[in-house]
Formats: sequence, C-alpha cells, structure tokens
Amino acid sequence: MAGPNTPRRNGDGPGTSVITRTKPQTKRPSLYRVLLLNDDYTPMEFVVHVLQRFFNKTTDEANRIMLHVHHHGVGECGVFTYEVAETKVTQVMDFARKHQHPLQCVMEKK
Repeated sequence: MAGPNTPRRNGDGPGTSVITRTKPQTKRPSLYRVLLLNDDYTPMEFVVHVLQRFFNKTTDEANRIMLHVHHHGVGECGVFTYEVAETKVTQVMDFARKHQHPLQCVMEKK
C-alpha cells in the first residue's frame, strides 16, 4: 500500500491529470482568380494600362493578356486571396468608370 511519502505514478490517485497540447490546425486561405471580360468599347491600350497599374504586369505580359481577353472573351489577371482579389476588382472597376469605359472585372473561386 502506498504511504504519504511514496511517489505516485501518472494517473495514480485523485487530482492527477495529464495535460496534452494540441497543435492548432491552420489551412491555406481559398484563392480567387481575377478576370477581365471583353467588351467592344474599351480601348486595348486602356486594358494594357490597367494590367500594368493594378496587376504589376510587364508590357509584354499585359499585351499577351489583353489579346487573350480580346480573342477569347475573358482573361486571368492573377490569383489572390479573397480580400486582395476583391480590392483589385473594385480598383479596376472604379478606374474604368472614372475614365468612362465599360470594362468589367470579376473574381471567381479557383
């Protein structure tokens, strides 16, 4: 029988507990594609300017994307987290309206 001076083993009596630490599970945020839609009125040069200004594309990249939008009706500008994609869509739409162009920019979950 264990006396008051006998060391207790783990879980050997009242008031004994085991503390476990759980590692927090983190998951990557969902990503969203930002897309430009083709229209018959927005000048190609304006689309190139938008791609350079808001998506940091080089002149060659911006021209390639602009031509893809022109020929296929839609083109991807980049892939971002929700908040960044939403901000870029808003910036592009505001900039296009300010310059009186009907350019449409949307985002979709990747």
